[in-house]
Amino acid sequence: MAKVTLHNQAGKVVGELELDAAIFEVKPNPALIHEAFVIQMANGRQVLAHTKDRSEVAGTGKKPWKQKGTGRARHGSRRSPIWVGGGITFGPRNERNFSLKLNRVAKRKALAMVLTDKLTSDKFVAIDTMVLPEAKTKTFAGVMRNLPSAGKKTLVVLEPSNVEAARAARNIPRVTTLSALSLNIGDLLANDFVVASKEAIDAITKTFKRS
Repeated sequence: MAKVTLHNQAGKVVGELELDAAIFEVKPNPALIHEAFVIQMANGRQVLAHTKDRSEVAGTGKKPWKQKGTGRARHGSRRSPIWVGGGITFGPRNERNFSLKLNRVAKRKALAMVLTDKLTSDKFVAIDTMVLPEAKTKTFAGVMRNLPSAGKKTLVVLEPSNVEAARAARNIPRVTTLSALSLNIGDLLANDFVVASKEAIDAITKTFKRS
C-alpha cells in the first residue's frame, strides 16, 4: 500500500495517508504515457484554417464569354481556381478531423502511471482539507506558500463541490486548479507538483479505479 505524508493548511505534518495501490503504485510505461498525451492533445485540437472552394467564393455564375469564336481559351466560371479571386484547390478545410481514440482502461492506466511517478518523486502533496475560512485569493495563496510545492508550477486537485477554493485560486501565478473528476494526463505533466486534499484523493480513487 502506497503512503504519502499528510499536511495541514499551515504546512505542518499531521500524519500519513494510505493510497490505493491501483492508482498510486503502477509500474510506468513511457510509451503508453506518451500515447495518451498525444491523443489528448489531438482531441483538443481546434481546426481553424479554412479555405473556400469554387462553390463558396463570391462571384457570378455567368460564363465569362461565349464558348467559341473569340480566340480565347474556353471558361465556364470566374470562380474557377485558375482565376484571381477564384476558389482554392486542395486548401485546408475546417471539416478535418484530428481526433484519435484510446480505450478507457489504457487511458486510466496511463493516468495512474503519472500519479505514481509524482508520488515516488516526492511531488505529490496531500493536505487534510482545502476548506478556506475566507474564499479569498490572499487566503488561498497563504496556504500554498506553506506547502512543499511553494513557488513551483502546481496543479491543485479539489473535490468537485469545492467551488470557493477554485474561485479563490484563479489569479495566483503558477497555480492551476482542477476538479478530481476532470483529472487528466495533460495537466499532470504540465505541472511540477500535484496538491490534493483527502476528499479529492478519495474522489480520484473512486473515479479512476474502475476497470
